Amino acid sequence: MQPEVMPTSEAPCMVSGTAPLLEAIPRSDISTACASVEPARSPEAPQCSDISLPEAVDHVMADGKWSFNEEVARVFDDMLARSIPQYDVMRKAVFDVGCRYVQPGTAIVDLGCSRGEALAPFIDRFGALNRFLGIEVSAPMLAACRHRFKGYIDCGVVDIRDLDLRRGYPPVAASLTLCVLTLQFIPIEHRARVLRDIYDRTVKGGAVILVEKVLGSSAGVDGLLTEEYYRLKAAHGYSCEEIERKKAALEGVLVPVAAKWNEDLLHSAGFGQVECFWRWMNFAAWVAVK
Repeated sequence: MQPEVMPTSEAPCMVSGTAPLLEAIPRSDISTACASVEPARSPEAPQCSDISLPEAVDHVMADGKWSFNEEVARVFDDMLARSIPQYDVMRKAVFDVGCRYVQPGTAIVDLGCSRGEALAPFIDRFGALNRFLGIEVSAPMLAACRHRFKGYIDCGVVDIRDLDLRRGYPPVAASLTLCVLTLQFIPIEHRARVLRDIYDRTVKGGAVILVEKVLGSSAGVDGLLTEEYYRLKAAHGYSCEEIERKKAALEGVLVPVAAKWNEDLLHSAGFGQVECFWRWMNFAAWVAVK
C-alpha cells in the first residue's frame, strides 16, 4: 500500500499504529504448530463466473511492516484462501446472508474491497437493479479491482473509490455494507465512528456484515486458538518461516479485539439486531440490522 498501510477487505482500510493487545505468540509455538503437519494443496478461492482475475500462488516473504503492495495484490486471492479458515464457507455465508437485505435501487458497499472478490457475486446476482461501491486505499488493489469491473464501471453500475475511512465516508444510501476483514486494520480509536457512519448511511431494514479475526477470552485460550490457526496455515502449505515473518509484519497493523467488543461496537453504533452467523476459532462473522 503506499506510505501508509491501508486496507483491503478482506483486508485493510487503514493501518493501525496501536500495539497488539496480547503478547506475541513465541516463535517456539509457531514451530510447534508447524510440526508434523502434512502440507496440503491450497484450496481454490471462489471466483465469480466471468469477471474473475488470474490467480497467482502466494510465496510472499514479508519483510518489515505489512503492506498491501503489488506483490501482495498479485497473490491476494490465493493468500486469503490458504490463510482464512473455511474460506469458501465464509464467502458463501456472507453472500447468502447479505442477499436477504439487498433492496432495489440502493447501494451495495464493500469497505476494503481489494480485488473485488466479495463484491463480484452481488454484481452477478443484482446487476443493474443496484449500484455497487468499492472502497480501497491500496493503489495496486484499486488498479486490479478497476480492471476487473471495467465494463460495469464504464456503464455506471460500479464505482471503485480511493478513500481513507478515517477521514470521511461516502454519501450513499446502502441496503448492504460488507466489512470483511477490514475493521481489524483500522486504528481502534476510529472504529466506533466508522461503524456509526455505516449505520447512518444504511437504509431502514438494511444491514452490515462484519467479518473479523478475534481474540480469545483469555491469554491462554487465545494462545490455543492461535496455535491451531498456525497449524491450519501449515497444512495449507505455508512454511514456518513464512508464518513467522507474516506474523511479525502484521504486529501493530492488524489489531483484533474480542468478539464481544465487536458486538458492543455494533450495538453502540445503533444496530438493533446483531447476530454471529459464522465462527471458526479466532475468526467470526456478524450481521447487524438497522
